[in-house]
Amino acid sequence: MENSSQHSPTLAEIAAEFLLNISQKEDRERNQIEVYKFVRWLGLGRRPSELNPVDVASYGEQITPLEVKPVKSFLTYLKKREFTTINLASHVRARKVSPKIVLLGQDYREEVILTGEGRVELEAELASLKDQRSDVIEEMQKAASDKDFQENAPLAAARERKSHLDGRIQELEATLKLAKIMSERQNTAKVKMGDTVILCELSSGKKLSYVLVDSREANPTKGKLSIASPLGKALLDKGRGQIVEVTAPAGVFSYRIEDIQYN
Repeated sequence: MENSSQHSPTLAEIAAEFLLNISQKEDRERNQIEVYKFVRWLGLGRRPSELNPVDVASYGEQITPLEVKPVKSFLTYLKKREFTTINLASHVRARKVSPKIVLLGQDYREEVILTGEGRVELEAELASLKDQRSDVIEEMQKAASDKDFQENAPLAAARERKSHLDGRIQELEATLKLAKIMSERQNTAKVKMGDTVILCELSSGKKLSYVLVDSREANPTKGKLSIASPLGKALLDKGRGQIVEVTAPAGVFSYRIEDIQYN
């Protein structure tokens, strides 16, 4: 695909193309989750020309060496297809993890742990997106009937929307295939995944409530906080009354754990 063409593909479109070129089904499924997680983090509608080393380096700090391989493969693909002028893959450095995890090697398959409610919500989202996809295909067919493809903005918009839907649908399907429902846990005094945590923001006295969940189930608008987020990481294995701090570009935020509710 030449960059001089009128249509400059989005990251979502290129991700779909990249995954289609992976011949082995299991390899494709393993790559889907990490590649689409990466692309969603960057922005599905962004163009490869907008990316820079800082973008990918920041993402690398949040993932493990096992998660970085699909990301590097995708970035290498961008360079090979001349969507980018520099090899961004060389700027991805994953955080260090226990040697025990690294030794799992090629047999490693990421396990996705969801709450029962979270699985139902993802299944509902998948069904809704498939319905939307059918509507978009109809829009594309109508727009394609216009013979003036040079100025067919409705067709271009429908194609881009379909690409976004396809990416999210593939991500959800791969996630649900690997997902396991969180098992009941013994009540302990420490924060664990699946718990509801009541916090007090010390600077304002504001009370906050979050359920700690897998990153794929996270939804801040519904009070579902990813365990991979800075605050989620800080809360894990902490107890009532403890104070946790999170450093952000705007400064350091401190929270006191007021209560832990075991779900």
